[in-house]
Amino acid sequence: MVKLFADSADKKLMLEMYDNPLISGLTTNPTLMRKAGIVNYKEFALDILSQIKNKPISFEVFSDELEEMKKQALEIKSWGENVYVKIPITNTKSESTSKLIEYLGKESTKINVTAIMTIKQIQNILPSISKCPAGYISVFAGRIADTGVNPIPIMKESLEILKEYSNLELIWASPRELYNITQANEINCDIITITNDIFKKLSLLGKDLTELSLDTVKMFYNDAKLSEFSI
Repeated sequence: MVKLFADSADKKLMLEMYDNPLISGLTTNPTLMRKAGIVNYKEFALDILSQIKNKPISFEVFSDELEEMKKQALEIKSWGENVYVKIPITNTKSESTSKLIEYLGKESTKINVTAIMTIKQIQNILPSISKCPAGYISVFAGRIADTGVNPIPIMKESLEILKEYSNLELIWASPRELYNITQANEINCDIITITNDIFKKLSLLGKDLTELSLDTVKMFYNDAKLSEFSI
């Protein structure tokens, strides 16, 4: 079964999902933190880590300079044994982070390479991340699908490439709907991230469609009644 990782920067929701036995790990990123109103990165991370200790959690560097990324990565690494450092596949200048990841691997850093969209990017980063004690390859299947491209062939090829590396796992990142969990599970993807919106829909997995149809009819009826509509 594909492992579910919660993707959030809302402390209350993160702890709620962390306590759920269906959730195997957590991730966050600067965009989610901004949306959640986080102003002190380190304070937020250490607060979360004081309560999340026995499941992996990924925190991302946010510098655009490779040398500064290195400093941030080593600092984040020091926060806990369950911490993975998220490193983007490139910086905003399209400069590869491969050498940085290779260095961090030598420093026994667990790495989550993020914002990956192509097989070529995986192939380019593989020599570096394969030297890390543990690593995640985050392929943004949802964003790929947003362009009208079917992400399934890319995810399958990614799994084929990574099967020789026991220290690496593939993450189906940026899912758009609950069905993506079924898709990820069908291809034996290692991990899929889920937002709180998808987390709330987990109870619908396997629900009888006739029963769901009736629930939908009841919803329409009740909402019309509450609105006191008349014609």
